[in-house]
Amino acid sequence: MQLTIRKDDLSGESITQLLQKHLDFTAGESPPESSHALDLESLRAPDVTFWCAWDEDALLGCVALKDLGVTDGVAPGGARHGEVKSMHTAEAARGRGVARALMEHLMAEARRMGYARLSLETGSMESFAAARRLYARFGFETCAPFGDYVLDPYSEFMTIELAA
Repeated sequence: MQLTIRKDDLSGESITQLLQKHLDFTAGESPPESSHALDLESLRAPDVTFWCAWDEDALLGCVALKDLGVTDGVAPGGARHGEVKSMHTAEAARGRGVARALMEHLMAEARRMGYARLSLETGSMESFAAARRLYARFGFETCAPFGDYVLDPYSEFMTIELAA
């Protein structure tokens, strides 16, 4: 596998299909009020950076970083806080290190962009256990809801302070 990660403008058919699978999965696992996955248009917002992992012409996965701005009390000294969004690996590529590579890339880019903290919301159900284990391996720890999130039995919130 020749893995390449690059920014994406979300205009290709393959990314549209992968994101629809992501949205279908989250909608099937969580009640509507507890599903926080961003749709295609929301991912095109100026405060979101989006990357895709490719093996030549095959789309293997995606991840996004949403800028939460300067958030006093969450990021040290009121520094920039980002949210990991839309992490998804194509079913055929699971178990091949794609999610790990995407997280390594996102975290390196977040540091380069000056983020002091990353947080995320993921499902609390068993179907999200692999995702929670991945985030924990990167040093993310369970935290209280952040941003506009509220306590929800279907959500688990995680965060990590980024070292310079």
